[in-house]
Amino acid sequence: MMKKKVPDWLNSALWSSSPSSPPSAAVANPFEPPPPPRPPSPVVVSPSEPRLRPPSPPVVHDPPPTQRIEDSPREDHGDGFRSEHDVSRQAQLLAELSKKVVDISELRSLACQGLPDAAGIRSTVWKILLGYLPPDRGLWSSELAKKRSQYKQFKEEILMNPSEITRKMYNSANCDTDDANCARALLSRSEITHGEHPLSLGKTSVWNQFFQDTEIIDQIDRDVKRTHPDMHFFSGDSQFAKSNQEALKNVLIIFAKLNPGVRYVQGMNEILAPLFYVFKNDPDEENAAFAEADAFFCFVELLSGFRDNFVQQLDNSVVGIRSTITRLSQLLREHDEELWRHLEVTSKVNPQFYAFRWITLLLTQEFNFADSLHIWDYLLSDPDGPQETLLRVCCAMLVLVRKRLLAGDFTSNLKLLQSYPSTNISHLLYVANKFRVQSV
Repeated sequence: MMKKKVPDWLNSALWSSSPSSPPSAAVANPFEPPPPPRPPSPVVVSPSEPRLRPPSPPVVHDPPPTQRIEDSPREDHGDGFRSEHDVSRQAQLLAELSKKVVDISELRSLACQGLPDAAGIRSTVWKILLGYLPPDRGLWSSELAKKRSQYKQFKEEILMNPSEITRKMYNSANCDTDDANCARALLSRSEITHGEHPLSLGKTSVWNQFFQDTEIIDQIDRDVKRTHPDMHFFSGDSQFAKSNQEALKNVLIIFAKLNPGVRYVQGMNEILAPLFYVFKNDPDEENAAFAEADAFFCFVELLSGFRDNFVQQLDNSVVGIRSTITRLSQLLREHDEELWRHLEVTSKVNPQFYAFRWITLLLTQEFNFADSLHIWDYLLSDPDGPQETLLRVCCAMLVLVRKRLLAGDFTSNLKLLQSYPSTNISHLLYVANKFRVQSV
């Protein structure tokens, strides 16, 4: 059987492990050929053993002390000024968002090129693309008020200690709301029912459920404290960082309790972090104040497309994580059979050793934080949906280092893919879009 010919553009030096553009580089259009990259620099990769669980987060560049996204140097060209293209694109986005009814198709077309950090554009666009905000701007206020009120109710009902629940039930049934002493009333032992007793093992016991949830809550607490440890926004002893950690913890606990079939899986904190960061840095003070509520509903919506990857019982099913990884393998074979054969047949690199983390954490651990946001702009704006788009980006990641992979053996290739080298994000998205066009 004849081998499928590799397209000439795949053999271009353009795709051979080009270095990442500096944080000050302008965002390019993934649908246009990117400029030639700089000569590649050697990448030192530390040894690591194959594993399926997400590792500790890598070092990321810290945002400015003000924590405002619009102060990020990512959109600059080194001379402190943005290109005319960036200014024009930002004006187009603001114009689109100002319409009475936002054109989703046009918004996707603009967003896929990368969103500017200024003016709260990314915050608003992500909410629209995730379905949290409707296209009709006239409905935004009422929708936000309803969702934020609903989240407040979730917090009051789900995050409450069982003793507070019992006291609240007692006060509601027996106390006059104007009686200040009643708010501090304690139940006598004779008044505590079996289901409300802390030692009750009944399925309906709030205390029994509380103790069952403790293990998950402890895991969430540990993971939240490890979220982007080199960013003061998430880590440190400041009150600001602690309040942000508390918000992440609240969202994950509420999600786990409302979704008993999924609950909490290690690594979900890394998916929530970009959403909360973007919403909390919205220059609109009211939006920033409700970042926790907004992040919760957008997290639920985003995870709905990847839910099956987190359900262990579905791992071996047609919708589980192993099936998703198999689809990535098939995609690579379709577009570059030579590379696929060398990786999986010759060097015997099981894609689960590297793709598990790529897919389940939506590439948040493979790139610095600013680049991850740019990639998410592309994932969320693609009409095919983030799952299919993510697989194309993962396939493009393999293609960009194909020369190094083809020259490597099992050990070197595994090290390379488990610690992916710096690369130009515009190049990466350009290749991913090439795969989308070829598949149409």
